[in-house]
Amino acid sequence: MSFEEEWAQQKGEVIERHSSQMQLDQLPADQGATTQPPLLGSSTSPDLATTPAKKKKAANSIEKNLEPGTRTAADAADESVHGAVAEFKGWETAAGLKKAHSHWDEQVKRLMGRLSQEKSALRNTAVLFSNNDLETEAGFNSVKSKVSGI
Repeated sequence: MSFEEEWAQQKGEVIERHSSQMQLDQLPADQGATTQPPLLGSSTSPDLATTPAKKKKAANSIEKNLEPGTRTAADAADESVHGAVAEFKGWETAAGLKKAHSHWDEQVKRLMGRLSQEKSALRNTAVLFSNNDLETEAGFNSVKSKVSGI
């Protein structure tokens, strides 16, 4: 078998493997087209829906579980690293531990900041969606008043 033939065979096998895993996202055959879209937030709606209670629960979980747990783990690491640095005083290992711990502290600060941002975003989402709905309604009302005034 020549190189070209073997290469073509290998490519064909890869394509066959990947094509058998590919699926198109589509509705089941028994669902026909609907004449009217379902209401936003209904259980059958594929549209965007928001659940303020779930977002509040997630934000509270970040505040009550993840942030304190992360802080506790970071503090525990601080204590053990400081002890190890003291034990290896005068060795290059102590300097390496200090440098690694400095990097660790930066990562913890970034993680805490990210958790805080996610918590705030979850809490503000309901307000943002509500404001967006009000702005959209106001836009339709102005069009509606122009059309009815004709």
